[in-house]
Amino acid sequence: MSAHRLRHPWRRPVLAAVAAAAVAAPAAAFATDSAPFDARGAGRPAAPADRPQGDAYYKDAVGKTGDELKSALHPIISEQTKLSYDEVWDALETTDEDPDNPNNVILIYSGRSQAKGAHGSGANDWNREHVWAKSHGDFGTSTGPGTDIHHLRPEDSSVNSTRGNLDFDNGGDPVDQAPGSRSDSDSFEPRDAVKGDVARMILYMAVRYDGTDSFPNLEPNDQVGNGSAPAMGRLSVLKQWHKADPPDAFEKARNDKIYGIQKNRNPFIDHPEWVTAIWK
Repeated sequence: MSAHRLRHPWRRPVLAAVAAAAVAAPAAAFATDSAPFDARGAGRPAAPADRPQGDAYYKDAVGKTGDELKSALHPIISEQTKLSYDEVWDALETTDEDPDNPNNVILIYSGRSQAKGAHGSGANDWNREHVWAKSHGDFGTSTGPGTDIHHLRPEDSSVNSTRGNLDFDNGGDPVDQAPGSRSDSDSFEPRDAVKGDVARMILYMAVRYDGTDSFPNLEPNDQVGNGSAPAMGRLSVLKQWHKADPPDAFEKARNDKIYGIQKNRNPFIDHPEWVTAIWK
């Protein structure tokens, strides 16, 4: 992979349009507890938009629990626009834009703000981290789980390499260039500020990809060392992280922007209580 990629014609005009729609569309379809955020990622509340009462986007899931809730959410969030792996570059420039510097993105594990164009395979470039490791289920970078930006995040290439395909758990040694993150031979622990984000991305993937649409049936479990099995752990730790680090303004705004691009949402950002409703 070269350090910098070629541009494609869909990118800036389309991303600008879908990012703008990310504020209006979710507001019209989905009621939240706070005002929608500026689609450019500035973290500033946008002007409130008219929206229906209730929970229109999730109407077929509201009131359900357990496997019934999980099954109801799957068709809702499976209605999405799929991206190519190359299109992910510019999508992440929109979804992970630094609220304080529109020329930069925030790296998920490092927390570093880095120039959008400084990406590729170089030692200090950022690249596309699969939070659900793509070898867990062996889906690679194929369109679908391999390009779903709900779990793809910018990260320093060397930190991405350190994480590799490790499961998530507490403990380990400090990770160079990722303050607060730790790793050992079989697990990776992200910094505190994104522990909940990681948990909600993993659980989104488990609901979205259930083996019914030619992709592997992805499931969390309570172990590490899952290798190429379509599983990620540890579930008990992910649930702790979800509780300790609830969705913040950046994560909520990111969910809105993804809705503008992919046309689907992460239900565990919108409804954190659904984590324990499904995984008791």
